[in-house]
Amino acid sequence: MTVLLVLAKAPVPGRVKTRLCPPASPEGAARIAAAALRDTLDAVRATPGVTPVLALAGRFDDAVDGAALTAATAGWSVLPQRGPDLAARLAHAHADAAAGFPGTPVFQIGMDTPQLTPARLAAAVHRLAGTDAVLGRAADGGWWGLGLRDPGHAAALRTVPTSTPRTCQLTWAALRGRGLRVAPLPVLRDVDVWADALAVAGTVPGGRFARAVAAVRPGTGAGRRCLTGGRR
Repeated sequence: MTVLLVLAKAPVPGRVKTRLCPPASPEGAARIAAAALRDTLDAVRATPGVTPVLALAGRFDDAVDGAALTAATAGWSVLPQRGPDLAARLAHAHADAAAGFPGTPVFQIGMDTPQLTPARLAAAVHRLAGTDAVLGRAADGGWWGLGLRDPGHAAALRTVPTSTPRTCQLTWAALRGRGLRVAPLPVLRDVDVWADALAVAGTVPGGRFARAVAAVRPGTGAGRRCLTGGRR
């Protein structure tokens, strides 16, 4: 059994996917984020042989599609994210998942890759069974997935700068510096800016994410500036 850990942010308008504005409005960006998360949760739920865990920043009570997201995580272990920055939150999420499921490998993803499928997740988990760590590079130089046979090694993430073109490279080096055998996963495009949203939606045209992206109508006044902070 492997813990399949999803790191996510409650899709509150003005606080998620702010780089999609414009053309999306704050509400539209939050709906895109909610759709991406729901598609991701569906894929995790359908992946065999895993224990789903959600590390959540914020509350679904305050979010777009909050009731649906609460229903989608029924029966999951839901952990609050903690830490002053993304690197700390990642390390804490692995540690908290490990504390809840001692001796269990952890494979962690985010909510920015709604094109993930149960088959792709199962393949990543299977690859982790034969090595110490797996790492999936994102097209922008970050990473979309990290698996650790011993989640304690996620402490290495504290020293790695996030949201840079070298984040994956530096993460790989930090894991190798601990003496771990690291295997690569396929490169995926995650959703940060509008071009990413269009490209990823084109790979999963039947999903909620693609429908939420298609609902944005550039040039109709929907693209007013997002309200408050955060790159995601």
